[in-house]
Amino acid sequence: MALRWRLHEFAAGTRIYRPLALLAAILPRARRDLNTLPRGERLRLAFTQLGPIFVKFGQVLSTRRDLLPGDLAEALAKLRDQVEPFPGDQARAMIEAELDGPLPQFFQHFEEVPLASASVAQVHAATLPDGHEVVVKVLRPGIGARIQRDIALLHILGSLVQRYHPHADKVRPLDVVAEIEKTLEHELDLQREAANASLLRRNFSNSPDLYVPEVFWDLTSRNVLTLERVHGIPADDVKALDAAGIDRPALAAKGVRLFYEQVFRDNFFHADAHPGNIWVDPDSGTEPRFIALDFGIMGSLPQDDQYWLAENFLALFEQDYRRIAELHLASGWIPNSVRVDELEAATRTVCEPYFSRPLSQISIAEVTVKLFQTARQYQLTLQPQLILLQKTLLNIEGLGRQLDPNIDIWAVAHPVLKKILRQRYGTRNMLKQLRRRLPEWLHQAPRVPELLQQALQHAASGRSESAISSQQLQALTATSRSTQRLLAGGLFGSTLLIAAVLLWTLAPGQGPIAPLLLAVLGTGGWWYAWPRSHS
Repeated sequence: MALRWRLHEFAAGTRIYRPLALLAAILPRARRDLNTLPRGERLRLAFTQLGPIFVKFGQVLSTRRDLLPGDLAEALAKLRDQVEPFPGDQARAMIEAELDGPLPQFFQHFEEVPLASASVAQVHAATLPDGHEVVVKVLRPGIGARIQRDIALLHILGSLVQRYHPHADKVRPLDVVAEIEKTLEHELDLQREAANASLLRRNFSNSPDLYVPEVFWDLTSRNVLTLERVHGIPADDVKALDAAGIDRPALAAKGVRLFYEQVFRDNFFHADAHPGNIWVDPDSGTEPRFIALDFGIMGSLPQDDQYWLAENFLALFEQDYRRIAELHLASGWIPNSVRVDELEAATRTVCEPYFSRPLSQISIAEVTVKLFQTARQYQLTLQPQLILLQKTLLNIEGLGRQLDPNIDIWAVAHPVLKKILRQRYGTRNMLKQLRRRLPEWLHQAPRVPELLQQALQHAASGRSESAISSQQLQALTATSRSTQRLLAGGLFGSTLLIAAVLLWTLAPGQGPIAPLLLAVLGTGGWWYAWPRSHS
């Protein structure tokens, strides 16, 4: 395929160019019309023919105009919504089958010529009987089988990497393939996409920064999705944004803030945020807002990974290399056998050359990639669940620099992340988590002594087949101590706090000293009871 589209020319100047050129000379020549196409068009057509996975890859590449030549970025940008469409009458038949009725029953008007056509689905304009403008998204016929073939190919490639790569246990290629497979399976379920849109809309309800279209659930199924139709300017159409009087630097900063809010505040982020899926509302006044489209690929992180990642970003912003090294070890991403001072020195070696430049010229994505490459030398275990986040970071940074080439992403992101972490791990949120988890802890508390006794019996017996590991034993011991603190200190603290409130309300003539003293002691009891965490 690569030789057919003459893609071996992209390897010119590298070691593999000569053998590829020799192989291209042996194979049948490319069609004459291909020889006249620009290299970007040949690359775009090759990705389109290779299938949805490569189309997604091309979409990500198109946002990195700081890494790609302009002609390649322009050609790959067409992969967002200019894939060859399938016939409109076929889309009509599929929609009628899904909604179980003739189209006029559901739509006053339906446009058979699609508004946009992408690798997995295409979108048609329509009007509801009450006059509301909507868009109807319908999956491509046979797309499920096509993606299954692509996934089977990825499994073969992953197995080869697993077998022959010297550090396969750290790269975890089959886990990466599984993550991609899960993402694409989710994208094929349009009812799931509707639920994603609904949640994102709720997270940013009445927001001046982001608008999410409304879902019409009565006209939505696994293969058909009906959304409110919105109008806007593609976020990378710089000329149109300037003509509309949009403040592009302010818009770029807003985009960076939205990324960190979605990832670290809501733990639910748009993971396919290329400019084709992100528009700008020109009618939203002096503070233009983004419009989000296409919610097939959304991301979230396990709670622990979210914490470690946030702290790593914060340490990177503050150039605290020791903290970065400690976080990688504490998170388990790197074995504890690695010396923290060696990892700190390696991190400093990677980062210091970047920080010699103005911050506006430093790519967070580039620094992050370099850090991961360095960490692999210290047996970094690749975290597959972070793949979507890395891809989204590339998208957002690429879009931000298109809108404002001089944007200081570090200066924008740092205070946003600090504020989110302060709110997320502050006292108010800790009390909220305590109220939520207290019933669970109290329910489990009676079983802790029994489980601990069983663990000690297994450990004392010396049998090779133990029902519980030493790490689990340590966790049980810590849980037992935490529960004892919680029951003792919590009961003591609550009693004193209630006494303080009663004394203050029922005996106001006694003065504030006694209630205040009881309140302080009660708070101290809860401080003693609160479980110690890794934060």
